[in-house]
Amino acid sequence: MTANYHRLHFLVEGQSEEIVVNNVLGPYLADRGWAVSQSIVTTRRPAGGPNHRGGVSSWSKVEREIKLLLRDSSLGVLTTLFDFYAFPPDAPGMSDIPPGLSPHERVAHVEQSLAAAAADHRFVPHLILHELETWVFAAAEQVGCLLPGLTERLVKDVHMAGGPELVNDGPDTAPSKRIFNYCPRYSKTSDGPLAIADLGVVGLRSQCPHFDEWLDHLDSRLS
Repeated sequence: MTANYHRLHFLVEGQSEEIVVNNVLGPYLADRGWAVSQSIVTTRRPAGGPNHRGGVSSWSKVEREIKLLLRDSSLGVLTTLFDFYAFPPDAPGMSDIPPGLSPHERVAHVEQSLAAAAADHRFVPHLILHELETWVFAAAEQVGCLLPGLTERLVKDVHMAGGPELVNDGPDTAPSKRIFNYCPRYSKTSDGPLAIADLGVVGLRSQCPHFDEWLDHLDSRLS
């Protein structure tokens, strides 16, 4: 351990996000000075049985996990990798989003509310605008190498929306729903993370302003 050692823990929504942290974000952030760890949110703790992990169905379960993790005084930053799409309506900031805000302003409002509710400067919430498949839209060329014919459809959607982070139009047309509609054999835990890894963090940052701002903020915590 050196003087530049900083612990960063990811609380993630599911297996796909875990893979992306392990294979893409973790190595990138380690090169910048972070010691990265991750865990999948525990959604149910049945008596006498194993914990159930994955998915964010209610804020109370996530909040409990955040409080447990923040008890670790050696933790430098706790961040999250959750989808903004279908985020629990009972979460701080979700019910009082001011009307007329842009998608980027809406997600920023909720993240700021989550941080305020935690009341711990080490908590830096991040919600993907709008879900992990947003990053697959950014990696349209790369996923097309895995699933021929998909690139053109994703590029068209990104162009019409104005950027990968703006591809969202409801429960039937959110990023993941569009991809499965275009290519039913798409695998969330294989094709998506592989395409994102092929694009790389630098390529992702160039197309996704909200993602870029989050990494800028993590960089600021290293100084």
